[in-house]
Amino acid sequence: MHFAKPLARLVSELERLPGIGPKSAQRMAFHILRQPREEAAQLANAILQVKESIRLCPECSNFTDQEICEVCSDTRRDRAIMCVVAETRDLIAMEKTGEYKGIYHVLQGLLSPMDNITPDMLKIRELFPRIMNGVNEVILALNPTTEGQTTTFYLASRLKPLGVKVSQIAHGLPAGGDLEYADQATLISALEWRREI
Repeated sequence: MHFAKPLARLVSELERLPGIGPKSAQRMAFHILRQPREEAAQLANAILQVKESIRLCPECSNFTDQEICEVCSDTRRDRAIMCVVAETRDLIAMEKTGEYKGIYHVLQGLLSPMDNITPDMLKIRELFPRIMNGVNEVILALNPTTEGQTTTFYLASRLKPLGVKVSQIAHGLPAGGDLEYADQATLISALEWRREI
């Protein structure tokens, strides 16, 4: 079946989203098409607003619409302990546990030699000056995937000579799993049973 060109373009754009296949993209496109114009405009405006107003926190590289993100501006945080995560969604997952009270550093990705993602393409360089600012322990909370383990070993080898304690969250998480999808109890346990690298 051939779609009208504007509809085909919408389906094509939706298919580019992660985890959205052709059938899901068609369902979404038809849903949008059936919605009142105002609702479609609200969706389009929300997308544009997020692109215009969200930027990286200059301290931890978390996504924010403020000068400095909420976590970094929270004076009650323990600044002697830093949790390194790959993405903002991992930071959100850790925050949902209610257990972690330190600061974060968001790498904005993971090392992947297969995809030519090198250390200079991530927020790794920005990590080291922050550690020299009184951080005693760095918790590496990266997904237990090949890329996550590669990044963990790379960071551990660079951090240990600085005299800082480097630990890795325990992986009650399945190999190849994502922090984002782990339940809170698993994340709390992984934090509690972290081990030094």
